Amino acid sequence: MYVAALTLDVLLGDVRSLKQKRSVVRPLVAELRRRYPGVAVAETGHLDLHRRAEIGVAAVSATAGNASQLLEECERLVAGHPEIELLSARHRLYSEEEELPDQDGVTDHGRRPHATPCRTDLEDRRRTA
Repeated sequence: MYVAALTLDVLLGDVRSLKQKRSVVRPLVAELRRRYPGVAVAETGHLDLHRRAEIGVAAVSATAGNASQLLEECERLVAGHPEIELLSARHRLYSEEEELPDQDGVTDHGRRPHATPCRTDLEDRRRTA
């Protein structure tokens, strides 16, 4: 299993208010969700800036190639909008063998410290005890 993440930093065209920003960003997020139903999409940053937006896209796939291809298609769709200038795109790909970083960039072995252990975790602990 692979988890792919894409962070898009975009500059919006002639936008002078947060209301106008929403009128550009919301349809873009909706289009990504509609065209690629297997991805999760959200506005993730620059929430208080009128002309900037950060859009996060995530997908889970059985193969690294499929996950990467899906996010590249999402990036091309955003870049194809004339009212939006794509400033940067950051691709990340995680496999289930890798440790996933938390929000601070610190790895926690793929689990949150407060997560309830699943049955397989408990069975593994019993075997080793």
